[in-house]
Amino acid sequence: MTFAIDRYFGPGSTRLGAMTLHPAPESVPRARRWFRRFIAPHNPICSVDDCTLMISELVTNAVLYGRSDEPWLVRVEWYREGTSLRVEVHNPGFPANVRMRHPEANDAHGRGLLLVDSIADSWHAGPSRLGGTMVSFAVADAWPQ
Repeated sequence: MTFAIDRYFGPGSTRLGAMTLHPAPESVPRARRWFRRFIAPHNPICSVDDCTLMISELVTNAVLYGRSDEPWLVRVEWYREGTSLRVEVHNPGFPANVRMRHPEANDAHGRGLLLVDSIADSWHAGPSRLGGTMVSFAVADAWPQ
């Protein structure tokens, strides 16, 4: 796992942190722990619990649905953009395969993007600049003005 801090990605956008994870189930709790640890010094006023839940769902999806013939990793990056927090999760899957499902009440899976959609102020899925897929969410007013 790697961690990077304070790299600019355009005006008003600062990368606060990043981690690289193996595509394995144990990476999900690791992502939650590391995000909590490295976002804390930035003192967000948004719900870190909500952000951690959304990261958990997106990393789970990346682990389950990322595909490559070569060894691959899941990349999580988080940015401050003005007063908003944006989190990106990258994997080598196909962007066209990302879709929000509407599972039946007794279905055990398929609620990850529904949770993200209901908690985040916005979310996006598309091609990753690293190749493969990127799914991101944004939380407005994560910091005071």
